[in-house]
Amino acid sequence: MADPLLDIRDLKTWFRTEDGLVRAVDGVSMSIGAGETLAVVGESGCGKTVTARSVLKLIDMPPGQFAGGQILWRGRDLIPLPPAEMDKIRAREIAMVFQEPMTSLNPVYPVGQQIAESLRTHEGLSRKAALDEAVAMLRLVQISNPERRVHDYPHQFSGGMRQRVMIALALACKPKLLIADEPTTALDVTIQAQILELLVEMKERFGMAIMLITHAMGVVAETAQRVVVMYAGKVVEEATVEDLFAHPRHPYTQGLIRSIPRVDASATVRRRLEQIPGTVPNLLNPPEGCRFAARCGFAVETCRKVEPPLREVAPGHKAACVL
Repeated sequence: MADPLLDIRDLKTWFRTEDGLVRAVDGVSMSIGAGETLAVVGESGCGKTVTARSVLKLIDMPPGQFAGGQILWRGRDLIPLPPAEMDKIRAREIAMVFQEPMTSLNPVYPVGQQIAESLRTHEGLSRKAALDEAVAMLRLVQISNPERRVHDYPHQFSGGMRQRVMIALALACKPKLLIADEPTTALDVTIQAQILELLVEMKERFGMAIMLITHAMGVVAETAQRVVVMYAGKVVEEATVEDLFAHPRHPYTQGLIRSIPRVDASATVRRRLEQIPGTVPNLLNPPEGCRFAARCGFAVETCRKVEPPLREVAPGHKAACVL
């Protein structure tokens, strides 16, 4: 990819705890280009959210620390930047939709005031102009009667409406990159589809890139162009959506795809969903070699001794597997 917007290189985000050092993100590399949707998938605890929060430096330090690597935003490394410089990038250039809007929105301020605050801080708008723009943003994300609802508090909105407010807040300053961290969690299926459709529509309207953090492979197939698969703090596979679903190379990715319910096949063949045996390794003391080896049906002795590098196994397709 020529001149990506965001280029994460060998990022290591670790946390110091009473029990030891947790290597939550341990040498992750990925990039995203202008106008692209990159999905980052993997089960809970694999490091997806920590990677996303690292980009905006929303990691509490201590206990968190950047133990290595670079986060290049348009060629500029964000890790050494002071807080004042990061404040100029957050919301204005890179914005984030968090996983749970009820805990991300301030419960004691009207939603319009929270959107307006971002506009006044980053765009220099007056109080009235910022509130007018907040109304326009609520209308854009399809909240009915935005002139009245701009004065409502977060608890007066449903879960799906709160997520729309979060999207309006994130897009208020027209960022170049939107990080969406599990934006459909805890929403029913119909509302999930509406939120995903809204994200795609906003991407096309503003010409921005999206980093979509999810564990739902169906969401990936619907919205993304490329996919990065993470496991136990590392990237194990990267490919285009079409290539990943047609030719998954890593055993972990194969297991994720086999665990998807098949509506087309269930009408003719009754079979149990496949599951990946075992549990995720303890990142306080990660095993030698491949971190998936203990759960992999194809593992050989080399897998337990040598950590496989992420290498290109086909044009545009990378996998970290000795096989």
